[in-house]
Amino acid sequence: MFIAMNRFRIALGAEDGFEAVWRERDSFLSEVPGFLKFNLLRGPQNSDHTLYASHSVWESREAFEAWTQSENFRKAHAQRSAPKGTYLGHPELELFDSVL
Repeated sequence: MFIAMNRFRIALGAEDGFEAVWRERDSFLSEVPGFLKFNLLRGPQNSDHTLYASHSVWESREAFEAWTQSENFRKAHAQRSAPKGTYLGHPELELFDSVL
């Protein structure tokens, strides 16, 4: 199993718009070999942002890497994004290989 997570710092007050973009977009993940599960997670609220993480579970690192090189990946990431000022910095990608 392999997990890919992106952490997003979302400006206070922009949470509903950020969630709507994720809820309404086509991810194309169900068509990708090796994809198992996706969640968008809302974390703690700080003085200037709310923390979110996208969490996808894959059969293997190779399946995830194949997704990042696919036409489905390009289609998913070419869609509407959240309004300017939503993100406080770039997403932070974290990749995890299952040990147990």
